Amino acid sequence: MQEKRIAAGVLDIAYREYGRSDGWPCILSHGFPYDVHAYAEAAPLLADAGARVIVPYLRGYGPTRFLSSDTPRSGEQAALAADLLALMDTLKIERATLAGYDWGGRAGCIVAALWPQRVEALVSGNSYNIQNIARAVEPASPREEAALWYQYYFHNERGRRGLAADRRGVTRLLWQMWSPTWAFDEATFERSAQAFDNPDFVDVVIHSYRHRYGLVAGDPAVAAIEQKLGAQPPIIVPTISIDGNADGVNFGTAQHATKFPGRHEHRIFHAAGHNLPQERPADWARAILDARGFVQD
Repeated sequence: MQEKRIAAGVLDIAYREYGRSDGWPCILSHGFPYDVHAYAEAAPLLADAGARVIVPYLRGYGPTRFLSSDTPRSGEQAALAADLLALMDTLKIERATLAGYDWGGRAGCIVAALWPQRVEALVSGNSYNIQNIARAVEPASPREEAALWYQYYFHNERGRRGLAADRRGVTRLLWQMWSPTWAFDEATFERSAQAFDNPDFVDVVIHSYRHRYGLVAGDPAVAAIEQKLGAQPPIIVPTISIDGNADGVNFGTAQHATKFPGRHEHRIFHAAGHNLPQERPADWARAILDARGFVQD
């Protein structure tokens, strides 16, 4: 494993690279509130299977930095996708297998939906992660609404101040609530929590959870992408979607199957929570290899 950095788009992206430089490209993207350590066990398994594995820190996490102080600290879905595409372009990766969950799964879904020629196969935790902002104010079930407390907390100044004052307290609680069967220790949490010390973390997180409800404006630089997402485009690339049946924030997404009109399979990781690749690294790696197998069938 090598730690690398590269200027791509509006970011200086820090990333981990595993495997041979001439291996088949595979980009693994983490979610909130996690970091590249989510793939510490899955990435080597994929490298052993011949992959060149790229695991970037998303904007606002770890050593990744914005190149300009003038760039909006946006956490919107279109910005995450633009970052992923810029990374591929700068690394001269024409096509890759993409895998991710939460924010990282959203970036992968968007690139797969809008630029399918760039994606060989997709693995997405919680299935179709593209936000439907036009319908964001429609209420969900009481159980689902209760699980989203943190999003509503971040909508107001109290939530911003709370996250800024105690990043570890907020994120540790989310780890516990979202993965109730995962017995992570303090050392495991702290390895990832260091990524939340990024100076842009709070701004990016707060913007993400406000933008998805239409409460704040997006970055004009990615407005064209956001406009296309309003149509909720289908994902035609070969895809394996995954849920954990102990996920404390997302209670199942099998109903998203109609958004994947191409080769698609939905899997359930039993007794797994929200942080799928870190809780079930071997099963996650297997899903990626199987999704690639769809292309080769």
